[in-house]
This record gives sequence, C-alpha cells and structure tokens, in this order.
Amino acid sequence: MSRFATAALLGAALLLAGCGANPEEAEGVLATQQPGGQPAAAQVKDQALYDRLPDKAKQAGRLVSVNNGSFPPYEIAGADGRSLTGAAADMSEALGQLLGVKIEHVTVDGLPSSLTGIASGRYDFAIGPVGDFTDRQKNNDFVDWVKEFVVFAVPKGNPDKIGSVADTCGLKISVMAGGSAEAVIKSRSAACAKEGKPKITVQSYKDQPTSVLAVSSGRADAFFSSQAPLTYFVAQAGGKLELAGKGQANGFDDLYQGAVVGKDSPLRDVLRDGIQKLMDNGTYAKIMDKWGTSDNKLDQAGVNMAKS
Repeated sequence: MSRFATAALLGAALLLAGCGANPEEAEGVLATQQPGGQPAAAQVKDQALYDRLPDKAKQAGRLVSVNNGSFPPYEIAGADGRSLTGAAADMSEALGQLLGVKIEHVTVDGLPSSLTGIASGRYDFAIGPVGDFTDRQKNNDFVDWVKEFVVFAVPKGNPDKIGSVADTCGLKISVMAGGSAEAVIKSRSAACAKEGKPKITVQSYKDQPTSVLAVSSGRADAFFSSQAPLTYFVAQAGGKLELAGKGQANGFDDLYQGAVVGKDSPLRDVLRDGIQKLMDNGTYAKIMDKWGTSDNKLDQAGVNMAKS
C-alpha cells in the first residue's frame, strides 16, 4: 500500500472557459503511484471508422472529452486541467489511435457541468465511465463499456456494522453531488423516517477525494459510491478504510457506465463500434486488468443499456 502523497495528483487547476478542478481540501487523498504493467499495443487507424466521424472532428483532427477529474482508477486528472491518467485515459488513447484523431481532455467542476456541456455541444463527449440511467438518457446517449456496483467505504473494522444500504439510518453518509448514489441515499433517508428511525445525514460533495476524506477525517461514517474507485481509495488509505456492503443491490438494479454523447449524436455509434473493436482485439481487457477493474468488464459495448 502506498503512502499518501504530499502533493496530490488531483490538485487545483487553472480553469479554462469556466472549467473546474479538484478543491484544495482534496489534496493528499490520492497517491501518485500508478499501476504497473505494459501499455496496450498501439492501434492501427481504422479508415472506415474515421470516415464516419463528424466533419467537425475530421477537420479539427481531434475530439474533446470532458471529465470531472476525480473518478480513479478510471479518471485521474492532472493539475493543468487537461492531462489525464487512468483506465479511461488509456482507453481514449487507444480509441484515438483507432479513429485517427487526437482525443483531448478537459476537466470541469462536477458531473452536472459535464453532462450539460455535452448536451449543449460544448464538448464532443465524455469517455467516462459515467453512470447510465434512463433519466440521463433524455438529453444524452450512453455508450456503455463498464458494469459497476455501489458499496461503502468505511473506517477499518466497519464500526457501524454497515452490511447494506438498509443499515444506514441515523448515520452520516457522504456522496457525490448530483450522482445516482445521492438519490438512493436520500430515498433511503426518507424511508428511515417512515420506519420511525433517525434520518440519514447526507453530505453531498462535488468530487470523490473530498467525499472519501470526509470518512477518513471522521466527518462522515461512510462514503457511498461505485466499487471500482472505492477499491482504489481503500488501497491508498494505509489500512484505515475498508469496503462494506459488497454483494448487495444497495438500492440499484444492474448498473452500467460508459461514454456520453449528445442525444442522437452521429458520434455515438462510431464510439460503440470503436470500443467494441478494442474489446475484440484484447486491448480493452489489458487496460481493465492493468487498472484492477477486471470485475467490471463487459463482453460487448452497448448503447443506453440502462432500463431504469
């Protein structure tokens, strides 16, 4: 297990055109050490996929992918607001080679800003993975390449004995603002009141590092979020945190996450076919294995796979 870095990989960034970055209080949450393993092999440009790209992308020779900077091990944004590492960065590098264009990254402040920017055409897409839900499909389309689970990061020993979301009445739970976990935990809080139990104190933060820091500092009893990034954070916590609620539905049906484009964008099917090619040629599996997300792999990329 690595020690906390004195300077976080996710520092405060200079903002571009209203873009945000991770707050100062998130510094020190992520370690600078990256997974080992060989990078995936370079991809050969697929002319047929390139020909299907929007004219704007072909003329510019690039696509702009937006992220909110704090979803390790998928997205780990640099302090410049444009560099990115993680499984999603490796996927976008391979995808860009395959499509024959450069994929550039821009970090903004929170998921709502990302989704709004994509829907308005300000950004071409988000490589994600972003949670695919039917309400989000109204304004955006999802190209799913990850299956996810939602669990809790808790202090070592799980002092509040959280076995599932049913055990959270009366606790202080941190969540990502605007995310699906926030909606579930607020719904659970209302159910607690109906059952005559204390409500949940919901602490909503704009990024993952601040949310997990609330637990490690004792301000929150647990952080409720996707299992893949929580596994990453727990591994960096020097034995101070552990996962709880694994193997439980925790208020969710099957969860899919993926790249995001504007509704009915011509880029949607190009991304789906490009990601599928990376799956078929083994590149996707190598990237997912490298970043410790083997359990989150899908066999096929899909569009708007969420049904609820």
